[in-house]
Amino acid sequence: MNDTSYSVVLSGEAGQGLKTIESLFMVLLQKSGYHAFLSKEFMSRVRGGNNTTEIRIAPVPVRAFIERIDLLVVLSGDGLQRLVDRIDAHTVVIGEKEDIEAIPTGAVLKSIPIASKMKELGNPIYANNLINGLLCGLFSCDESFAQTAIRERFQHKGAEIVDKNQVAFTMGVDLSRTLNLGIDVAKDERTKQQYALNGSTSIGIGAIAGGCDFVASYPMSPSTAVLAYLATKARQCGIVVEQAEDEIAAINMSLGAWYTGARGMVTTSGGGFALMTEGVSLAGIIESPAVIHLAQRPGPGTGLPTRTEQGDLNLAIYAGHGDFPRIIYAPGTFDDGIRLTHRAFEMADAFQVPVFVLTDQYFLDSEGFADKIDFSTMPIHRKVVKTDAGYLRYALTESGVSPRGVPGYGDGFVCVDSDEHTEEGRITEDFVVREAMVDKRMRKLSAYEDIEPEILGPADYKTLVIGWGSTYGVIMEALELLGRKDVAFAYFRQVFPLPKGTKKVLAKAKRLILVENNVTGQFGDLISKELLIGLDNRILQYNGTQFSVESLVRKLEGAMK
Repeated sequence: MNDTSYSVVLSGEAGQGLKTIESLFMVLLQKSGYHAFLSKEFMSRVRGGNNTTEIRIAPVPVRAFIERIDLLVVLSGDGLQRLVDRIDAHTVVIGEKEDIEAIPTGAVLKSIPIASKMKELGNPIYANNLINGLLCGLFSCDESFAQTAIRERFQHKGAEIVDKNQVAFTMGVDLSRTLNLGIDVAKDERTKQQYALNGSTSIGIGAIAGGCDFVASYPMSPSTAVLAYLATKARQCGIVVEQAEDEIAAINMSLGAWYTGARGMVTTSGGGFALMTEGVSLAGIIESPAVIHLAQRPGPGTGLPTRTEQGDLNLAIYAGHGDFPRIIYAPGTFDDGIRLTHRAFEMADAFQVPVFVLTDQYFLDSEGFADKIDFSTMPIHRKVVKTDAGYLRYALTESGVSPRGVPGYGDGFVCVDSDEHTEEGRITEDFVVREAMVDKRMRKLSAYEDIEPEILGPADYKTLVIGWGSTYGVIMEALELLGRKDVAFAYFRQVFPLPKGTKKVLAKAKRLILVENNVTGQFGDLISKELLIGLDNRILQYNGTQFSVESLVRKLEGAMK
């Protein structure tokens, strides 16, 4: 592989402060002019176990997970156990002597006295900033910025805590100079104009940009981080944040918010969304806007609650009894996370339908750098009308979209009903009215403008790789490494309804290869069912992890023989 990135992996127990290392080091890399991409995997436990974080540092943008480890920082006795297959003779392993020698690896071992340094400071809790100092020194990051950031982060805990964290950081910098690793990664000054964020934050920013002023959810990994982010912005941005007693309450609260003129959202994962399906159907018949962030993880049941999978596309497409339209977006970049979530609120309001933002654990917990967005290009269009005395909530219109009023804004009576209803919103069993209302609801997206798949690569492709959502980065990097002039990538940001131009795009290719993080190829099945187009190869992964660049390169090479 012609990969110019340098891969750093942190391995330790839950509760050892990996997040503290990640958050500061990523900002240091960005401020120092490096490109970087962080991905993490962790066990489903609060303390103990073994969690790892990979940080790829590069002179050019990187956006995916790789298997190779160049530098491994071990923070616990079992930190090597699950990584042996990724370690080779070129890997440098750093940590306490007994930890890095616990398993024979054939790697380059560099022991550092973390425990004795912590004894000097009187508490092992400062080890994470010692590691930050070590990494800062190895990559020649801005030490003064780091010390300022540490002070700002810990000043609420008092001067002594600030001082000891800063001393630990300096200890780490000093240790880095004894290792003589000679790490040399070119810098790109343009990254200094970007900002660091993760997938969860991108969804939260997009919600705020879309005018979200109400969010109700019941905590469930990996979706909870979006709720937590919006809670930190509640006062600043005027958002009502409600931790509901369960998911059923959450979605009904959100529908109630839209009924009164707010812009509501729920954020949940597969098992939680399963409880919301009746509420989705309610949104369908009362023609309420709804924005649902569905963060996928492996099922069925509890499955692997802290791992990743693209296994809930079918759940989102078919959730709720009866027929009614919906829209499903699937961001693959942090910029997409912001823009598609903003668009979800706009489309929900404009067409009075449920709109899903479909993500997964890998996307939400990954972190990277993004260009600043001009939010003036993302306006908010509120579609509420002032009612008059003759207002009809479900007026039969050519477009299928009826004027949406809210109680108290005008003289009209805003009547909604989960039973079939007349134009006034009154319950009915009239068969003619029933048919008219079904037809009305089903034509609501007739004026909707699709987000067509983006073709990345040569326009005269012979092989087309199909992907959606979080597979974007790994497919892009794999194709760049393959360097084939006859292969392109069809990137779908909108996965339902299938964009109108999909058939034309796929029909141009002589070979179609699907890449999906689930066992059946759910998006591929949707394409086959709706367009009667067969796929030549399906590259599927469903062990709870994301694709690596190396493995996808190997599988694509095999598929194109």
